Amino acid sequence: MSTHPAVVTVGPGLPLEVHQIPTPTPTANQIRVRCEWTASTPLDLHQADGGLLVTHPQILGDGIAGTVVEIGPDVSKYKVGDKVFGFTWRGAAEKAHQEYVVAPEFLFGRIPHNVTMQQAVTVPNNFVTAWHTFTKDFAFELPWPKPEGYIPQERGGWILIWGGSSSVGQYALQILKWYGYTNIIATASKTHHKKLYGYGATKCFDYRDPGVEKEIVAFTDSNGGLHFILDCIGSLNGSVVPISRIVKSKSSTKVAILLPIIVKDAAEGVQPIYEMDVEKATQWPEGVHVVGVRTHFYLDNKFLAEHLQSEIMPECLAQGIIEPNEQVIVEGKTMLQRAEKALKMLREKKVSGARLVWRISDEV
Repeated sequence: MSTHPAVVTVGPGLPLEVHQIPTPTPTANQIRVRCEWTASTPLDLHQADGGLLVTHPQILGDGIAGTVVEIGPDVSKYKVGDKVFGFTWRGAAEKAHQEYVVAPEFLFGRIPHNVTMQQAVTVPNNFVTAWHTFTKDFAFELPWPKPEGYIPQERGGWILIWGGSSSVGQYALQILKWYGYTNIIATASKTHHKKLYGYGATKCFDYRDPGVEKEIVAFTDSNGGLHFILDCIGSLNGSVVPISRIVKSKSSTKVAILLPIIVKDAAEGVQPIYEMDVEKATQWPEGVHVVGVRTHFYLDNKFLAEHLQSEIMPECLAQGIIEPNEQVIVEGKTMLQRAEKALKMLREKKVSGARLVWRISDEV
């Protein structure tokens, strides 16, 4: 069997390595994609530094953009040469930080002709996260195709997106705007407020303002209360505790928090600490419904499994319903250097409002 290079973890906090791994042949409805671009994520950092949900050695990454080079006998959506992007994660063959990925065709979408690979790769994992959270954890309908004149049932309820300038936050705002949600609050540094208003935010607050919790409470109290909160950050002290002080007892507010909750950040030579139980993380007022977002389970929804990445995601991008996150291109002579540099930039929080993207192949 032929082999190809992959970036792997070998232990918590240890330098990454490149291993040669077997290149599978696609079967049934699988396609083999030559990975050309990827985007490093906080989960990569949690796995590399904290060993979160990892059995070493493990290939990192779950978002790719590349070219179809081989198809299984039952593939109907793609042909060799198609440019695709996708969120793939379910085993070694699907992980992103390697030269080739083999996965079912429904985990990919065709890249629109006016979108580059480095733009496209900012979309899949966090677009899917936002959509899944709304439909699963908040029970928003988000019908597809959207009926003409559609008005969401929850339109009057106020929604708080904590971390509006994060990748998930940006896609969340754009999805809500397109479906007609009009009462949306976002937190972000003031630098990003103009963009977030354009994406659909009704009101923006600076999360660094020492009075931000009181300001949000005053605003929502005078406008009918707060009904839904999406925490796109998942930091115990940075977002979870402030949110717990904003929600009211017996309010029936629904809170969804991206996992893991970060109790202690990763740093050079410092092991991070995580909490996966959102109810244990802090004290929540009575009646508040709190859940941890588990994006990987979106495949339990048969319609979304078949349509979210293969149809909805590329159509939203092609129609301008969403626009890609801004990109910071991580440079380096080798795949390993680029992967390590991206993790270092995540660890040091070098980027705000953009994704760290880098080329997989050493061959341009």
